[in-house]
Formats: sequence, structure tokens, C-alpha cells
Amino acid sequence: MRIGILSRNKFLYSTRRLIEAVWSRGHEPVLIDTMSIAVEFGMAGDDIRLVDVNTAVSHQRYLPKSRNINYMPQIDAMIPRIGSSITYYGVAVVRMLEARGIVTTATADGIAQSRDKFQSLQLMAEAGLPVPRTVLATTPQAAFAAMQAIGKPPIVVKLIQGTQGQGVFLVPNVATVTAVLAKLRALNKPAIVQEYIAESKGQDTRILVVGDRCVAAMRRSSANGDFRSNLHLGGTAVSVELTPEIEKLAIAATKAHGLGVAGVDILQAKRGPLLLEINSSPGLEGIETTTGVDVADAIVRYLEEKV
Repeated sequence: MRIGILSRNKFLYSTRRLIEAVWSRGHEPVLIDTMSIAVEFGMAGDDIRLVDVNTAVSHQRYLPKSRNINYMPQIDAMIPRIGSSITYYGVAVVRMLEARGIVTTATADGIAQSRDKFQSLQLMAEAGLPVPRTVLATTPQAAFAAMQAIGKPPIVVKLIQGTQGQGVFLVPNVATVTAVLAKLRALNKPAIVQEYIAESKGQDTRILVVGDRCVAAMRRSSANGDFRSNLHLGGTAVSVELTPEIEKLAIAATKAHGLGVAGVDILQAKRGPLLLEINSSPGLEGIETTTGVDVADAIVRYLEEKV
């Protein structure tokens, strides 16, 4: 089987581990720069062109470089590693490849829905899954109403699109919420206002779901009093065993987004576990290092079953 790995950076840990896992399971990895694929419609033929083959085929071991290659190599399945900065284009590429029958670990709709924090929370709430109290606030004037709906401060303000804890603010009062929303509105950056789960004490659980299984889980703790537990911000992590309740929540959240592979973040509140975010291109370094689980291998096995 030929498995395409859509990634802009061959040196990233996750990309390297996926290439290794594809090889180790007897398949052929094809590393493709997502931005090199020409998204075209209404053209003659079914071939998919590459805009710049020298960036598209970026690892000589897996496919020889050649200026004579004009079309993307045939693949049977794909693992999209779509960064947040190219979500729109990446979704278009994945949708085009899906339409040609290529099996994927993340559908175009799943990627788009998971990247929009409010839409993602809506999906989970409509599926009857527990999420934090959340309000979409587009104007500073909405701050007071949002606070009334959510409860007393402090509260959390989040950009609708953001990763690794960026664009997330813990705000102490209504006046500051109004100021933050005004600033974000001036930058044309929509945000959500969300309840702060103080009892979580800067901890959350990151779960890697592959298909119908939770293959690895770690509890992340914030550093230096920060309320965000992201490892990129200096947080620490330990491997944890999940309860059946948490496993069911993580799998249900992944299915609600139409994803085959996802990173699911869960907070523990007084009223029970709450689904916080879903990541359609979860990083593998932190969770593989912390848990010792070969997540990359599990992802390739999932594609074997699907193809």
C-alpha cells in the first residue's frame, strides 16, 4: 500500500514517526507538501497536478526528485498533517483527494469542524456530550450578557482558531473581558467566552483516539501557575489509565467530528468530565515520549483496516 503523508515539514517529529511506521509495516510512504497540490475542477482527466514538484516530493528516499514529474504519485490512503496556518487550503486538498476515493485518517469536514472551536463545541453539545458553558461573543457589548450566562469571573476568552494554547486568555472581570473583545474585534478575530474550571487546577487529559480505541493518554499539568497545560508552554505530563466513562467520551467526540484519528482534551469539573477541544492533527512527540505507546504504528494499522 502507498500511504501519502501530507506535511509541510519533513523534519517534524510526527512526520518522521509516521514515515517510519509506514515503512516498518511494509508499506511505501509518499511525503507530499500539502501546498504543492493544485486544487482544480472542470479540467480534462483525473490526474492531480503538483504546483512545484521540488517542494512536493521532499524526501529522496521515498520518491526520487525529478523535474519531469508533473503529477502527484498514486496513493491508496493519506494521513493529513494540516497546520492551522493552512487550514483553508488543506481542507480543499483533502476534500479533492477524498472525492477520488483515497482513504484518510481525517476527513475534510472533520478537519474544518475541529479547527473552529465554537463549531466543534456545538457538534459535541448537539451529540449530547458534556462541554463547558460557552458563548460566542463578537462584540464588546456582548461581554456582560456572556458573563451572566456563564457565571462569575474569572472566565476564559479564546480565539475561535488557535493551537498550542495560543490565543487563550484568563480574564478576571467584565471590564477586562470588554477590552479583550474590543481588541480582538479590531483585529477581526472572533472569540468565544467560556467558563473557567478552577477545580481542574491547570490540568487536563490528552487522549489519542485511533478508530474505535483510545490508544494512549496523558495528564498534562501547567507550569509556573499558568492555567494552560500545553506542553509547548512548558507544561509537564504523565501517563494515565482511563476510566471506561472517559474512553467512551473521547471516542464519541472523535466520531461526532467524523475523524478517524484525533487528539481529545478533557477537563475534570465538579459536575464530571468536560470535553474541551478536538485536534485533527495531534502531535505525537509528547504523548509517545510520555506513554511509550507507538501511536504512529496504531495510525498505520487503522489505515490497513480501512483499505
